[in-house]
Amino acid sequence: MNPYGAPKFKKKTNNQSAEFAKSGFSLKGTQVYLAKIGLVSPIRSRELPSKPSSVTVIKDCANRYFLSFVVDVEPQDLEPINPSIGIDLGLKTFATLSDGTQVKSPDYSQSDRKIRKLQRRLARQQKDSKRRQKTRIQIAKLHNLVTDTRKDFLHKLSTKIVNENQVIVLEDLNVSGMVKNRRLARAISSQGWREFRGLCEAKSDKFSREFRVISRWEPTSQVCSKCDYRWGKLDLKVRTITCLNCGTTHDRDENAAKNIKKVGIGHCHDSKRTQRGRKTSSVADPKEASRITALLGR
Repeated sequence: MNPYGAPKFKKKTNNQSAEFAKSGFSLKGTQVYLAKIGLVSPIRSRELPSKPSSVTVIKDCANRYFLSFVVDVEPQDLEPINPSIGIDLGLKTFATLSDGTQVKSPDYSQSDRKIRKLQRRLARQQKDSKRRQKTRIQIAKLHNLVTDTRKDFLHKLSTKIVNENQVIVLEDLNVSGMVKNRRLARAISSQGWREFRGLCEAKSDKFSREFRVISRWEPTSQVCSKCDYRWGKLDLKVRTITCLNCGTTHDRDENAAKNIKKVGIGHCHDSKRTQRGRKTSSVADPKEASRITALLGR
């Protein structure tokens, strides 16, 4: 029995695409000739670095058309400015870097309010009507505006971080568990943490950088980044901490980013893992075991 059910046909309102091989298209100056379609005059986002091997015509939900070319690009060797960087991701501030830099994400609230208003209007309109079709396209355009804004922000930030640093360290976040909080689910989903991690990982591989992810159980917000004193869990509303041991005042997110960097490059480890390592090494070393036996025999 097929667990996925019967096959479903593509909807006309969904994304549509058609791929053309070398024999199906040609470049004529600023225009592109497509077989059985004719000459098309696209608005180019950038110049093609080499001769394309294929082109895909894409139509999205908002009735926008795109041409996507497949080209060969020579790899670039860029020298990093910094040896390593730790990144703490958040809601109010999208990313706090271990060097103190804070990056805020674009504000999607205005577009989100318009989308919810139009979706309520769409629910009241008659199916297959022209008014409903018009409202659907308006909603699709707003969704595309939010998506394009987020992608542009994430691409620029990830490119800047990968170009300037040799080792990039992130924390493994339990996003699927965090979105179960109904008060924060919309804000968490709109940030694009998973997409940012994927972009950093892919670009690190492209530019010969080292990308590392530390465990989500590391107490990065509970430890002083200067003296390693552990003060325990804190409420999210606490944004500034003064260490009881060394007296240093930390910004919560910057302190977490510094700890993420330290754990990622191996300057400190989880206490439980260290204890397990000590126990294993003491049993595995035969000389140490015989010395302990001799001492107990005395």
